[in-house]
Amino acid sequence: MCGIVGLFDTLGLANIPTDLLETMNASQSHRGPDGDGLHIEPGVGLGHRRLSIIDIASGKQPLFNEDDSVAVTFNGEIYNFVELMEELKKRGHVFKTRCDTEVIVHAWEEWGESCVDYFRGMFAFAVWDRNQQQLFLARDRLGIKPLFYTILNDGVLAFSSELKALKHLPNIDRTLDPTGIEDYFSLGYIPEPKTIYKQVKKLRPGHSLLIERGKVVQPTKEYWDVSCTPLETRSAESLQDELVERIQEAIKIRMIAEVPLGAFLSGGVDSGSVVAMMAKMSDTPVNTCSIGFDVQSFDETHYANMVAERYQTNHFEGTVASDDFGLLDQLAQIYDEPYADSSAIPTYRVCELAKTKVTVALSGDGGDEHLAGYRRYNWHMNEERFRSRVPLGVRKGVFGPLGKLYPKADWAPKMFRAKTTFEALARGSVEAYYHTVSLTTPLQREQLFSDSYKKDIQGYRTQSVFEQYASKAPTDDPLSLIQYLDMKTYLVGDILTKVDRASMAHALEVRVPLLDHKLVDWISGLPSELKLKDQCGKYILKKAMEPYLPHDVLYRKKMGFAVPLAEWFRGPLQPLLKTRLLQGIMADCGYFNLAAIEKIIQQHVSKIRDHSTLIWTLFMFEAFLRGEAGLGFEKSKPVIETRLAPDGNGSRAVSA
Repeated sequence: MCGIVGLFDTLGLANIPTDLLETMNASQSHRGPDGDGLHIEPGVGLGHRRLSIIDIASGKQPLFNEDDSVAVTFNGEIYNFVELMEELKKRGHVFKTRCDTEVIVHAWEEWGESCVDYFRGMFAFAVWDRNQQQLFLARDRLGIKPLFYTILNDGVLAFSSELKALKHLPNIDRTLDPTGIEDYFSLGYIPEPKTIYKQVKKLRPGHSLLIERGKVVQPTKEYWDVSCTPLETRSAESLQDELVERIQEAIKIRMIAEVPLGAFLSGGVDSGSVVAMMAKMSDTPVNTCSIGFDVQSFDETHYANMVAERYQTNHFEGTVASDDFGLLDQLAQIYDEPYADSSAIPTYRVCELAKTKVTVALSGDGGDEHLAGYRRYNWHMNEERFRSRVPLGVRKGVFGPLGKLYPKADWAPKMFRAKTTFEALARGSVEAYYHTVSLTTPLQREQLFSDSYKKDIQGYRTQSVFEQYASKAPTDDPLSLIQYLDMKTYLVGDILTKVDRASMAHALEVRVPLLDHKLVDWISGLPSELKLKDQCGKYILKKAMEPYLPHDVLYRKKMGFAVPLAEWFRGPLQPLLKTRLLQGIMADCGYFNLAAIEKIIQQHVSKIRDHSTLIWTLFMFEAFLRGEAGLGFEKSKPVIETRLAPDGNGSRAVSA
């Protein structure tokens, strides 16, 4: 994995400042500590930071074609590069290396913009074609690798793997996008193509951007979307067998590396499936890493150990202490813009641990979204069955008032928490799902924000993002639709962002076989009743994995990568609540109603309500603002490690 940067004068041949490009490139050195490279010519500058994985000796970037007229700076992996290399050689192209990067320049020469259709992998890259005076940017189909860009007022386009590189541009406008703030407090992240800054965009997954010098910059172009084409009718057993074969193939092509390789093992179905398949295809024990908590109700390492013991992996565990909140400030630096998924803490820690053992790790990310593993899919489909029988007008008239009148009862057993259900039944499908995944309610945001901020957003609501994606969805199946919405929003904006920044902060490459685009497209055609059946999510995967994983791993209650936020804010972090959220930069920024924040704190501390998610969201926004103001951060201590590896007798030896 790597980091890329670049500057391109879209209007003329302005000089590219070498020191600026070097500074931008250096800001991403954590993504590629093994080397760097720059290429500068009139009007163009490309930079690269390298993490060596394949063809360690000769894969230096930026990399050129035979006559040096085409250059590429590339972040990612092209898993089918060997086949493409052979095809391009047959077409007359001459290769100087055996790395996947060189395939990109020759594929550009051969197929132009359509080159992305041939690549199987995770990638973000920029191709400079001197003869055509064109710069071509592209991002992989699922958005595994990030790509940020901006067009400055002087016509210079700048791009990078992380926002922090663009912040070094002396003439960039860092005015915050008020609608991005609304998005953040709705979802906990800022969905593509926005960033927290008005002037900076993310290139959407499955999109490319072609810029020709002297011509008007055209809109980005979508080159791929999941098809949701129904598969031919076959037996469930046949589809289970094919699912295993396809997962094995996606994993096999991701096990190619010239550096130590391993896997994350959370104790869940997805990571367990990846490790089981890796073990079947490996002649040596798989290296596996897990992170647990010192609070038993949040700890899943018992289940991870069951898989590790079954496959006799070289297993390493780390422990996140219940007071491991020292990462808060570091996370703001890592993510560059507001980001509120608290599972970023254990994700950072497991990457920190994994990097001490391997350079490449496979993960199980993507299984929940594409195979319907989240509990919210169950809730939504139960509601959807009722919505489909009763007209919206009737539901609004009956359940709308009930939702307003019924008290919020966080403290009560789930069967008595009817307020959310009533509200969902009074809405349409897309609106209801948006509110299901929202961190805050419209009423909470109405109370939280100041009058001046609400005037700035002019009635904007994040729900419109979901409505836009729903309008172009390639399916009208209720379950497939919300999975599609998650693929376009939550998967890329939250999950993949979290893993990319946490892993690259430690120069660790993470590969995600369950997000192989061919596998994802095939899964999208599976009947919904094989993904979610009898309240069991990931039904077909669990049935397919019964020969490979323990029953308790497959069918236990889903826990997720949670941290004990509620306890933190009523315990060790309580003294910081008022100083961080009611004073200083939060009081000065003008976005918030401080009386509302004070009430939120009081209700949470007194256990009247559980506001831990909202408070964490506020904390992370405050940390971002503090970083913007240059107020400094503190560093945290590393994770505690334990090694559980097979001993000579086939049992497990433990050492600190």
